[in-house]
This record gives sequence, structure tokens and C-alpha cells, in this order.
Amino acid sequence: MNENTIQLDAPIQRGETKIETIELRRPGAGELRGLKLADVLQLDVDAAIKLLPRLSMPALTEEETKRLDPADLLQCATVVAGFLLKKSAQQDSPFPAA
Repeated sequence: MNENTIQLDAPIQRGETKIETIELRRPGAGELRGLKLADVLQLDVDAAIKLLPRLSMPALTEEETKRLDPADLLQCATVVAGFLLKKSAQQDSPFPAA
């Protein structure tokens, strides 16, 4: 499992399927539309709920994202915030490398 894969503490039930891991990918600029980068970097809950469905595999719905366990949401938001840093800044960052 790589650092962009989140093992959920509280898996998501989708019909008969249980989602236990989410893989996040680096966003393109267009996927950040409607969001303030500062909000994403500050781990803003509303920004995370809006952005995670655009970056997650399997693709979560916004409703599923709203029901994430707070610890899982924080872990996902931290990974996403790490994507916004330049590689040279990642070494000293509290966010994981992308």
C-alpha cells in the first residue's frame, strides 16, 4: 500500500460492497475549481468534502464523504494537502509526500 492509499478505520458500506481503502490521486488545477487553496491546506472540512469525491478511487459520493469517520477524513485531507506542496517543500512538511 502506498502513502496515497488510506486504510479506513470505519469502512463505508455501499450496497453489498464494503469500501475499506481509498486511493487518492494528485488533483489537476481544474479539480480544485470552486475551492480556496488555503482552505485545502488548512484541512477545512467543507473543502475536503467537496474535493475528495473528485480524487478518490473508488470514487466516493459527497454523501459518503460526509459520513466518513473524522479520523479517516483527517487522514484523507492531510494526504490531499501534501499534494499541493512543491517537492522541495515536502521534506520539512507535516503532510506526507505525494
